[in-house]
Amino acid sequence: MLTVSVLTLNILAASIWYVGGSVLLIKGSTLLVEAHTLRPEMYWIWIVIAAGLCFGGLKGKFIFSKTCQNNLVRIRSLDQPKVWQIFRPWFFVFLAAMITTGATLSRLAHDNYYFLIGVAILDFSIAIALLWSSYAFWKLKAFVK
Repeated sequence: MLTVSVLTLNILAASIWYVGGSVLLIKGSTLLVEAHTLRPEMYWIWIVIAAGLCFGGLKGKFIFSKTCQNNLVRIRSLDQPKVWQIFRPWFFVFLAAMITTGATLSRLAHDNYYFLIGVAILDFSIAIALLWSSYAFWKLKAFVK
């Protein structure tokens, strides 16, 4: 079996965490641009950004940070880490469901101003939560051998 180091798993986990947050920021921004083209006179864009920061910060601090920390502790406890042990199996199922749901919501939101705003808030809040909670990688020294 192909074993990898704990450091490698931590780097892969962090990469997924940061890429996910970045992709959601870009996706949310794209939705806001579309919403702005539909109704440039509306000011919901600033509410979306504020709500994303508030909700994302709370989720990042109280939910995602704990999940990230628990995963790093779990990785550290593996005797012979394998690449597919980067996350627990249920996390991969959850991640696939979230990606599918997010893509579906984005597709359904086109040409609907308020739906675009709602999905953008969701995207921004999850992006901020991921990026905020990524502090756990540094706090737990995940990148130190």
